Amino acid sequence: MNIINIEHIAKIYQVGTEEVHALADVSIRIDKNEYVAIMGPSGSGKSTLMNILGCLDTPTKGLYDFKGQNVSQMNDNELASIRNREIGFVFQTFNLLARSDALHNVELPLIYAGVPTAERRERAQAALENVGLADRMRHKPNELSGGQRQRVAVARALVTNPAIILADEPTGNLDTKTGEDIMALFQEINSSGNTIILVTHEEYIAEHAERIIRLRDGLIEKDEVVKERLVPNGNKHF
Repeated sequence: MNIINIEHIAKIYQVGTEEVHALADVSIRIDKNEYVAIMGPSGSGKSTLMNILGCLDTPTKGLYDFKGQNVSQMNDNELASIRNREIGFVFQTFNLLARSDALHNVELPLIYAGVPTAERRERAQAALENVGLADRMRHKPNELSGGQRQRVAVARALVTNPAIILADEPTGNLDTKTGEDIMALFQEINSSGNTIILVTHEEYIAEHAERIIRLRDGLIEKDEVVKERLVPNGNKHF
């Protein structure tokens, strides 16, 4: 089932008197439960593409169909609604509130969504348990390791049961061993039925995905399936 359909999108920024063509002509389809890595050198357009996929920005031209909705022409409020309901973000810098414990950090998207206190507390606790942090719920970010902080960020991304997880360089601030632990967690999340889109410049990180899309100069240089898709196991709900 198609979850994302992008057709001939372009993104042009006006910088002073100069036009910068961040994306030239990009078409991509992503199915439910796919695990896709987006790669490319600096200036290739991967950050711009991530922003469009995540409904943080809209294309200058072309179509972006997300779950049957044309988000290409949506206003800021409509884009925010899609982001809050359908997309879970995981960032390189974790983006956690320093003065809040892990549980409150994970609850935040549910607070914005207006979920009642008891329900959001229960869902946040379950999300933290699912990423192996049942015993760290009351710890603040500075009381957690880098890997644990990223697990909190993953739990926060999952707590709304989003259609896709969008991860931007999720291991960039982690050592190799901790990074591998986080990638194993993503593998487990994907095998449970979640769609994952991973943006990275690290080849060994991209190789965890089943499909790699390589960008160069605002165009798709290569789009290849590198491993067989995992069938959701249904053993663990994320």
